[in-house]
Amino acid sequence: MSLTNYNYISIEGNIGAGKTSLASRIAEEYNAKLILEQFEDNSFLPKFYKDPDKYAFPLELSFLAERFEQLKQQLTARDLFKSFTVSDYFIIKSFIFARKNLPDDTFGLYKQLFDIISESLPKPDLLVYLYLNVENLLRNIHKRGRDYELNIKSEYLAKIQESYLDYIRKQSNLRVVIIDTNDMDFVHHEEDYQTLVKLISQEYPLGVHTIMP
Repeated sequence: MSLTNYNYISIEGNIGAGKTSLASRIAEEYNAKLILEQFEDNSFLPKFYKDPDKYAFPLELSFLAERFEQLKQQLTARDLFKSFTVSDYFIIKSFIFARKNLPDDTFGLYKQLFDIISESLPKPDLLVYLYLNVENLLRNIHKRGRDYELNIKSEYLAKIQESYLDYIRKQSNLRVVIIDTNDMDFVHHEEDYQTLVKLISQEYPLGVHTIMP
């Protein structure tokens, strides 16, 4: 099986997992339409990292609106000159982060909005989750040096990871592959990148599949 047999591949993972790097290279090499999250344009993000309690709700609402608008526009506008579509996030990201960042009563309201929005978006043919342990995530975060990310705590990353995996493992109507990339450096090592592409290119039935190369 080839990557081009999929119409839509979504790359997901925790902060610092390498989602954007992988999606961008795949798009370049396989003539795919690329959808990248525009998170740096969100004015609430730096404020949230400084004062999470105050800015969690406006941050999550703004992210949900921005992600929905971008995905709806990009996924419904087919590009006849591209082989398939690859993105570095999917709408479930909004649910994952909101569940950890919002108190229960506020999250209940948020979830009502999320359920309505998510049902109207096309689902990926394959959802790839790049799994890295917290130590390696922190290393990548500090290496790329975004000021507003440098104070992210390991406990926060662990909670996000747990929330992602808990959500993903309950999905029976999605085709999901979780790939442990702790012993891989697909950004700098060509062999690791090619191994990762081969794993993603396999044919998977619906459900969740965990791979440890």
